[in-house]
Amino acid sequence: MLSLETVSYGGWETCHRLSNNIIDLVITGDVGPRVIRLGFVNEENLFCEVADDLGKTLGQQWRMFGGHRFWHAPEDQERTYQPDNTPVEVNECDGVIHVVQSPESATGLQKEIDIAMSVDSTHVRITHRLVNHGMWDVTLAPWALSVMKTGGAGVVPLPPRGQHPENLLPANTLTMWPYTDMADSRWTWGTRYILLRQDQLAESPQKFGAQVPDGWVAYVVDGNAFVKIFEHDNRGKYPDLGSAIELFTNDFMLELETLAPLRTLEAGGTSEHTEDWFVFSGVELPKGDNDVEKNLLPLVKKAKLAVGRL
Repeated sequence: MLSLETVSYGGWETCHRLSNNIIDLVITGDVGPRVIRLGFVNEENLFCEVADDLGKTLGQQWRMFGGHRFWHAPEDQERTYQPDNTPVEVNECDGVIHVVQSPESATGLQKEIDIAMSVDSTHVRITHRLVNHGMWDVTLAPWALSVMKTGGAGVVPLPPRGQHPENLLPANTLTMWPYTDMADSRWTWGTRYILLRQDQLAESPQKFGAQVPDGWVAYVVDGNAFVKIFEHDNRGKYPDLGSAIELFTNDFMLELETLAPLRTLEAGGTSEHTEDWFVFSGVELPKGDNDVEKNLLPLVKKAKLAVGRL
């Protein structure tokens, strides 16, 4: 059975806790749209919480906060970093929680998140929606970013591998940023998977993007796995040189990000992007391909089977 209650959390007086007695999540009401907490009931938050930002509201400075946030790509210092420091509307209808932000004054874009939780599993569906209230068309992509706690590893599957000379054409691209260091010890460049570890002692950030036709990405930390399932459009034009997923890490978090294809959003139009979340316990931190296929891949397959049931 689902329960929704208004609670204080992290210094904010108005937040909303959704639980099925297995997992719970907390939606901020005083700022947002944000999901600031996700985890098993009475256990630690899987998301990062930025202590210096917790409880703060208003102002024109963009704040990290932590948790799960909603952006629009491609990244731009002016457009992307619009502050989400003001209250949002949070309503429930037919078991779905609707979180609605006022339109951004600078862009005319409005962010909405719909949240549906399974009554008897760790499955949560997050639908991200952009509405263009401006006067002009805007080319963009919905962008969903989960800011994960320290000490874990992000896992990204590569497309199926082949052989030479049978497979002569390229299969996929990887996107690097100017500060990406492929020799950094946080990376594991496997045959079938790429791993990026979060390290609190790291002195520089790392980031990469990838096409992921298999439609999943994961983060393993403290014996738990957070798995995102999403739809990959093989014909879509994705931001950042074709990135359907992106991983970014620094010394206090790792961001697990998925993106929708770019589209021109006409005035009055909407664009959506959906993630299906799953949380699993008893998962060892992977060190390479074999660990992923033994301990994580069966859970991903289980999650994919469950997507259509919510």
